[in-house]
Amino acid sequence: MTSMNSIDEVQTALGAQGYVCSRALATVVFLSLRLGRPLFLEGEAGVGKTEIAKAMAAALGRRLIRLQCYEGLDAGSAVYEWNFAAQMIAIRTAEAGGGAEREALKSELFAEDYLIERPVLEAMRPQPGGPPVLLIDELDRTDEPFEAFLLEALSDFQVTIPELGTIKAPEPPIVILTSNRTREVHDALKRRCLYHWVDYPTFERELEILHARAPEAAEALSREIVAFVQKLRTEDLFKKPGVAETIDWAKCLLALDVMTISPEVIADTLGAILKYQDDIAKLQGAEASRLLDEVRAELAPA
Repeated sequence: MTSMNSIDEVQTALGAQGYVCSRALATVVFLSLRLGRPLFLEGEAGVGKTEIAKAMAAALGRRLIRLQCYEGLDAGSAVYEWNFAAQMIAIRTAEAGGGAEREALKSELFAEDYLIERPVLEAMRPQPGGPPVLLIDELDRTDEPFEAFLLEALSDFQVTIPELGTIKAPEPPIVILTSNRTREVHDALKRRCLYHWVDYPTFERELEILHARAPEAAEALSREIVAFVQKLRTEDLFKKPGVAETIDWAKCLLALDVMTISPEVIADTLGAILKYQDDIAKLQGAEASRLLDEVRAELAPA
């Protein structure tokens, strides 16, 4: 598939890759593709923001290029760097060869042969199968100067390398930016994008996701898993479990040949769904039994 021509087609194509999305999310994905606008996805960690970029790339048959953001990331690290080791070897070779070669080397040292492309520049280059999907992941980890750089790069889909000039994408890449909202991203950058808040799914949708990602789990077990994780999200936890943790927990229980959840099983596998010791401590002992009893009461037929 090289395009998605309707909202229903987006849902079907992503579903074929194991990504179950709401119609609202499918709509903003469709509009992003149709209008050629970057897509800005914000939400809690583990709700599927990164996965949608992977699913889109697979569904469209495009290459996925990922820029993992971190504190201190600058434009140079995201765009390009020079292969200094190769340049030094070329300099030493020229010095050994005499002055004529040394003069010629001045224009050769900063040619594309010595350029190491990083994700942003790589996404500007033509790719087999069409423009790639550029995932700029966890943008909120970076600093404001990097946002300012992205503002320019995503406006014209071009970057400037002082030694080579401006490089413009012949076809704009499909850009997806994600944020866990550990800090606010500047409004000017958001205005360049179509925005969508990716929330925790409903019980029915999360069950559908689990069926897609762990189809070998029995229906009764899947319902207990989803209901228990959704119950955990109502508790006062430092980090609520995301959909990724639901899937991980289901796979752990399957690996242990668990047929039904018990307080003992919960205690043994809490590390799959909770990632902070304070949260795990709250679920020890009678608290896990209480939550499990509530879950089973809610799941019981009326």
